Amino acid sequence: MTGQRVSMKEPVCLIENDSHGKLRVVRSALDILDQIDQHVVVVSVVGLYRTGKSYLMNKLAGERKGFALGATIQSKTKGIWMWCVPHPEKRDHTLVLLDTEGLGDVEKGDEKNDNWIFSLAVLLSSTLVYNSLGTIDNNALEKLHYVTELTEHIKVKSNQRDGEESSEYLRYFPSFVWTVRDFTLTLEVDGRPITAHEYLENALKLKTGQSAKVQQYNLPRSCLRNYFSPRWCFVFERPASGDKMRRMEELTDADLEPAFVEQAKEFCDHVFNEAKTKTLKQGLKVTGRLLGNLAETYVSAIRSGQIPCLDNAVLALAQIENSSAIERARAHYQKGMADWVAYPTETQEELSEVHAVMEKEAVAIFINNSFKDEDQKYQLELMKVLQEEYEKICQRNYKESQKSCESKIECIFALLEEKIRDGSYMTPGGYKEYCNNLKLATSEYRSEGGRGVKVFWGGGASAILEYYASERENRAMEEQLVVQERLRADQQRTYEENVNQLMERMERDSRNAIAEHDRVLQARLKEQNDLLQQGFDDRAHQMQREIDALKGAKAQEEEKKPSFMSTALDTVGTAAALFLPGILPKVGGMAVKWLSKWF
Repeated sequence: MTGQRVSMKEPVCLIENDSHGKLRVVRSALDILDQIDQHVVVVSVVGLYRTGKSYLMNKLAGERKGFALGATIQSKTKGIWMWCVPHPEKRDHTLVLLDTEGLGDVEKGDEKNDNWIFSLAVLLSSTLVYNSLGTIDNNALEKLHYVTELTEHIKVKSNQRDGEESSEYLRYFPSFVWTVRDFTLTLEVDGRPITAHEYLENALKLKTGQSAKVQQYNLPRSCLRNYFSPRWCFVFERPASGDKMRRMEELTDADLEPAFVEQAKEFCDHVFNEAKTKTLKQGLKVTGRLLGNLAETYVSAIRSGQIPCLDNAVLALAQIENSSAIERARAHYQKGMADWVAYPTETQEELSEVHAVMEKEAVAIFINNSFKDEDQKYQLELMKVLQEEYEKICQRNYKESQKSCESKIECIFALLEEKIRDGSYMTPGGYKEYCNNLKLATSEYRSEGGRGVKVFWGGGASAILEYYASERENRAMEEQLVVQERLRADQQRTYEENVNQLMERMERDSRNAIAEHDRVLQARLKEQNDLLQQGFDDRAHQMQREIDALKGAKAQEEEKKPSFMSTALDTVGTAAALFLPGILPKVGGMAVKWLSKWF
């Protein structure tokens, strides 16, 4: 998807607190997202206030200034701020950076608001960056208690039971990056050098035992292990001395510690290359416009006192996006036909060829911008809409052809009619002259271009019409047969084009769903293996039920594909025949044809 991109000069507020303290989405920020047709990579940064979150986001944006830094103990960022920039590596993507207000701000003192800000950062991002100072120790993990409360603020299903498997959250939650600032330790364990990523995994190891203290110790670690995969860690030395730290926005890389500059570069390179496109369940890729609708849906639920439900959000978005996709496809078709059709066309085939090109592009726009159209309700609506548009264009073409024919007949036969009226042919030899003049005028008319599909439309004097009545009637019937046959062929092509693109989309969706099953399954298998290696046999055994369920879901996805596609073909064929009568004799055999193509 190339799509339209937006490059902002500076960040804007996406989500703020209103005068009553409730969260709300800022309309001007949504307007920006609404312009972005490209897929988006969304990186959110969260963490305690005054830990340098905004500096990292400015680095990702390639700017020294942008997100407010500040040099005091007060938190500068309020709400969630957004900066959309062209992705430096993925040319057809936009990088959306979300900087959140510092958690645990003593001046604000609103724990509930902190939980919602953290939850929204998780819901909106494809990569979540948690920023902290010092080391990853038990104190640092206890401060990340927000992760232990995620299931209290986010539901996957509307009928979700307590203790719903963490694999359901893995389908939606972002990858996780822990950035540790002002890190002074040596990266080693038992004298063996380790990477920053190994340092994080080592810090997330669980303790054995059932005491309340052990359970409290394990809780944040278990949540991170269960909800976020993959996980990464980057450590940063102190960037500069205290005096320079107060002027960070003014400093260049040359003013900072070389080790810090290199560490910041490694972090940015990782995000640019490893942060994935924001997706929803079953691999649906999110555009800027869809991200804005997501933000509105989640914040609306929070404002109404409800817990955001991921499945419900997807269903609500599908209705909005699918209706919008129809209108965008219609608008593209209308503009294309207006730009390329010169009325009247010389033949119906000429009009048909333009229609075929614009219809194919319109269907592609719908397919690329719609999702969860499981009963093909919206695609059938699009087929009906485009057929109605085409019929209106054909009618206009017919009428324009009729007017053109009448105009040319009036002009070419004018002298002949005048002579008939003044009696010029009522003389000896007049009839022969009349026949010659009529033949010449008729020959001139037939040689004229620009008459369109209604070539033999009659007009002019009654004598001329009577003379050619039989020929005109026969030719008119021939014209109608040609036009009707062309329209039937157009309807068949419409059906086949829609089915072809539908099958391609369903095949792609199936691959995405299976890939999602694989990703979650591999994450759970890795976690199970880690538990076994760390001596948690009981936990690993309990996880087997979840793993078996994931394997079963994957197998079911693979098995249902042929029957699901066959049902879709039957649905489209049967419904489309109501407004595309030209396909009616051929609908029955289409399922076999298309399924044999894909399997």
